[in-house]
Amino acid sequence: MEIMEKLKILSDAAKYDVSCSSSGSKRKNRINGLGNAAPSGICHSWAADGRCISLLKILMTNYCIYDCEYCVNRHSNDIVRTHLSPEEVVGLTVQFYRRNYIEGLFLSSGIIKSPDYTTELLIKIAKTLRLKENFNGYIHMKGIPGTDSMLIYELGKYVDRMSINMELPSESSLKLLAPQKTRSAIITPMQFIKNKLTERQEEKHLVKYVPSFIPAGQTTQMIIGASGENDRHILKLSEALYKKVSLKRVYYSAYVPVMTGKNLPALQVPPLLRENRLYQADWLLRYYHFSADEILTADRPNFDLSVDPKTNWALQNWHIFPVEINRAPYEMLLRVPGIGVRSAMRIRTLRRFGNLSYDELRHIGIVWKRARHFITCSGKYYGLRRDDPLLIKKILLSQKSQIIFKQFSLFEGQV
Repeated sequence: MEIMEKLKILSDAAKYDVSCSSSGSKRKNRINGLGNAAPSGICHSWAADGRCISLLKILMTNYCIYDCEYCVNRHSNDIVRTHLSPEEVVGLTVQFYRRNYIEGLFLSSGIIKSPDYTTELLIKIAKTLRLKENFNGYIHMKGIPGTDSMLIYELGKYVDRMSINMELPSESSLKLLAPQKTRSAIITPMQFIKNKLTERQEEKHLVKYVPSFIPAGQTTQMIIGASGENDRHILKLSEALYKKVSLKRVYYSAYVPVMTGKNLPALQVPPLLRENRLYQADWLLRYYHFSADEILTADRPNFDLSVDPKTNWALQNWHIFPVEINRAPYEMLLRVPGIGVRSAMRIRTLRRFGNLSYDELRHIGIVWKRARHFITCSGKYYGLRRDDPLLIKKILLSQKSQIIFKQFSLFEGQV
């Protein structure tokens, strides 16, 4: 098979893995080196499914000894199989970088023979790029669950980021849909990476030079909708992973019903809105000081898909609102719908010099149409009703539908 035909097959097979993003790496170029992961970031290109990337995003092979029911590359699926040798992957990466097609490599793989054998091939690719080709661009590779820790450590010396995918949010789902994977086989390498990164941070205080080890940290991915876990279960798992293994990101991938199986749900379309709500809630966990139990409760374990999680929380806790914009603590400002991290910081800074007025507040960068229902400004309320959260929800949904209608009208050429 010609190499470009292999590339077409293996790049298409990699499109369901969404856990690639800007690196966060500080790896800089060296004399006579190729590439620089530090200043450019990873952006400006688009995958076939519409996601923005500028990586050579491929599988090393779509051969796989595992038979995960949801996976298009599962062992029992009758598809065209191929593989790229380590030399071919290295050659493609270097040539594509020199032609300015890519800014780095995102490499995953099916499992050949065993997790350890597959990881040894990934190590050969990363080591050749770094030491032989002197490639200093961004490299993101998949950690294979069940791999020996020393192989994970060896691979980590040459890559910028590593992701070990949870795939399914519970042990029972793994047993049902991916019986050859176990929760412990996934969590163990995650914990190993976390411990090694902690060791590196401590060593930096003692010695001048510390060898690189996954400088951009680790991530994971969960498939949403292939199994029956509710949103609260998924969000609490994400929260636990952030705390216990110091993940940089959890990626959520709406299940695309390309496979059939007795244990798979009969979905007509991927649950993309649910995926979006999980990303919004994940943002609240990482940047807005929310806990998973605040966002979703035991008696309401799933998102209200009609509104974003922050607005939904505010409506359910209406007794807290409205808050006075000139006196509310920073942590409370973050919980006001329509006020983001930057806006909250600006409000906190500017009100040191005196009370903010209505006009100043409108030009500070908040989403006024939303925020006005949840705040007062020098004691004055600019929303429509202070005592009826259901009416506020209807108003917000009406505004949203008007925006959508306007977008469709413009698209159709109607004024």
